[in-house]
Amino acid sequence: MSNKTEYYSEEEESQCPLCMEEMDLSDRNFRPCPCGYQICRFCWHHIQETCNGRCPACRRVYSEQTIEFKPISAEELTRIKNEKKQKEREKKELEAMNRKHLANMRVVQKNLVYVIGLSPKIANEEILRSHDYFGQYGKIAKIVVNRRNPPASTVPGAPAPQPSVGVYITYVRKEDAARAIAAVDGSMSDGKVLRASYGTTKYCTYYLRSMVCQNPNCMYLHEPGEEADSYTKEDLASV
Repeated sequence: MSNKTEYYSEEEESQCPLCMEEMDLSDRNFRPCPCGYQICRFCWHHIQETCNGRCPACRRVYSEQTIEFKPISAEELTRIKNEKKQKEREKKELEAMNRKHLANMRVVQKNLVYVIGLSPKIANEEILRSHDYFGQYGKIAKIVVNRRNPPASTVPGAPAPQPSVGVYITYVRKEDAARAIAAVDGSMSDGKVLRASYGTTKYCTYYLRSMVCQNPNCMYLHEPGEEADSYTKEDLASV
């Protein structure tokens, strides 16, 4: 059997079996007992000062003469830190590459309702939030009004299309969004048929870059959406 001492590298993960804290590199290169049972230096000092001074595994009394320890030099520590930073950069770059295709994806949000056909007369957030309108179905987190003008008619002599607005309503609960769609879709408002469906959203730019979004009120996605609810922009355009 070889008597060669082997030390842990920075690649290995280890926890102290006593305190269950992760051992740092110095702890992992510290062997207090010839039996090989390894604990962190904090627990070793605790056993020495307040307990019986024996190895929890083999019950041998700890001795300064049998301790094996490989100190980490400043140069080695700097090298390890630089390698760790480099690996973190490479990991982020790889994650960003894997997320690049998500920039073209749209994900159906089950708490987001999109309604078209509303009259411009009620295209006011306070009105739309009221219990007379979309507030009756549940608590609303956000409302966005889309005021795009209708395209001009290409048929000579045909009346101009009546203006209408689209509205995105974000509910706090998915169940409330489902109730709103069931009640509103196909109903009449100011002589127009309303259409309601689930809305879609895109991924946050920060998420796509593997960065932390600084906007606490950001409504875009910061985690992978369900595959069954994900579509490309081309898919949605062909629907």
